[in-house]
Amino acid sequence: MGASDTVVKPVVLFDGVCNLCNGSVQFIIKRDKASKLQFAALQSQYGQAQLSRLGLAPSSLQSIVLIKDNRFYQRSNAVLEIARMLGGFWLVFYILKIVPTFFRDWIYNGIAKKRYRWFGKQEQCMIPTPELKARFLD
Repeated sequence: MGASDTVVKPVVLFDGVCNLCNGSVQFIIKRDKASKLQFAALQSQYGQAQLSRLGLAPSSLQSIVLIKDNRFYQRSNAVLEIARMLGGFWLVFYILKIVPTFFRDWIYNGIAKKRYRWFGKQEQCMIPTPELKARFLD
């Protein structure tokens, strides 16, 4: 297998100082038994480079972003795509795709705007444990 044949895993970009976001990442990791997903903080060099590459503002910290198969998903679409990838019981939530994106994102954005007040934030991005370090990109 050559360098161009390397399989690229989907990457979840998240707000690294947000307690809700960090909790969500821990939730995903526990349920992603096959380690299909990798993670990076939006604030990291990797996260900022991906936002730039995708044409998203570097200050886009209110959105979770899933990069998968050279496509990207934001906000509620990212959450639902992650649920679909987790499979099993979580696949049930994918039915919410029938709800119009503008409505799902309106709810998502409302929570995102209040997430620091409701859940708090950390002084620095989450530092993964040695066991999880391989799943996190710069």
